[in-house]
Amino acid sequence: MSLFVEDKLSVFLIMTVIIGGGAAFLAGRNLASRWRPAWMPAAYMIPLGLALRFFHYALFDGHLLSVHYFITDTAVLIAAALLGYRLTIVGQMVNQYPWLFERSGPLSWRSKAPS
Repeated sequence: MSLFVEDKLSVFLIMTVIIGGGAAFLAGRNLASRWRPAWMPAAYMIPLGLALRFFHYALFDGHLLSVHYFITDTAVLIAAALLGYRLTIVGQMVNQYPWLFERSGPLSWRSKAPS
């Protein structure tokens, strides 16, 4: 047992990062497409973290009631959800208001200079 990985690194990468992170990324994109506030993706990841902890328990004999690994899994899910949220919000701001904003990076926009 290590600080982040319960039993095997491959199980953590596949279950938490790829499957859980992918679901979290899509959930963040969906919440952003409906113009929800930025705290909602983080709040929605708590039940997903509980479900992911159950899958670790049921499929790989992980610890079901481990607060430490729940926090670790949920932190990865929140990061993926907020990444999907921010990427979508930036795209919406730039595409819906092209006369006001321009993209200044993958996660930010800025006001256009007056011409």
